[in-house]
Amino acid sequence: MWGFAFPLPAMIITFLTDFGLRDAYVGAMKGVALTVAPQATLIDITHLVPPQDVRTAALLLADYVPFYPSGSVHVAVVDPGVGSARRSLAIRLDLDGAQHTLVLPDNGLAWPLLQQATAYRAVVLREPRFWLPQVSSTFHGRDIFTPVAAHLALGLDLVEFGPPAGELVRLEIPLLRREGERIIGHVVTIDHFGNCASSIRRSDLVAGVNYEVWIAGRNLGPLRRTFADVAPGAALALFSSSGRVEVALRDGNAAQVLGITCDTELELRATRAMN
Repeated sequence: MWGFAFPLPAMIITFLTDFGLRDAYVGAMKGVALTVAPQATLIDITHLVPPQDVRTAALLLADYVPFYPSGSVHVAVVDPGVGSARRSLAIRLDLDGAQHTLVLPDNGLAWPLLQQATAYRAVVLREPRFWLPQVSSTFHGRDIFTPVAAHLALGLDLVEFGPPAGELVRLEIPLLRREGERIIGHVVTIDHFGNCASSIRRSDLVAGVNYEVWIAGRNLGPLRRTFADVAPGAALALFSSSGRVEVALRDGNAAQVLGITCDTELELRATRAMN
């Protein structure tokens, strides 16, 4: 999709990776960014995405990008196919009037965020003059994505970096299904606290209907408003900050205690209509 203006750059570059914190990978990327754009503000989102977990990274990307200033540039590197025939992309998108640029592999990482966009355009990174002189086949985050992101933060137009990308790789995310008044989804992410967010969003619920939440053979009762609505150690379901039905354990780790993993089925069962 084409046809929207891009604002002056915000000079903000964010980083999301599965590189961890013990090695020099993230530090090298930041050094490259500052060499190209010394005045840029560099922000670490997280480098603790589970290794090769594209789906978790994609859902995280969709959760934080909308909260950044218009004109920000976002590098996301969870890239099991690095060095292969998979494409490298820069994508400029419009989110409710705010414009952002993503620099990432074409492996589905951008897909959930693109579903929120009102417009976007994507190019394949084909211009080596914006890369490091020597490109490692195993570290495109340092040698391609970060220098491109830094040039974009300086205000270069997207067309400078390569031709239109055409169709992008889609990410397979478990879809919810409906069986009568039941809504059935799956856990899609588990956070640091062991909270288990599902594929069911607030907007998927039928207005005026109360639901009970079932997971791993347990009835968690109705959706709660806050963690404090149950006693310490009790399991509950509520809406996460990103609007997903989420299973939690007050003052505990729901994933560990309840034996929940990504793709565990979660079910909402209608109880009675609200008056």
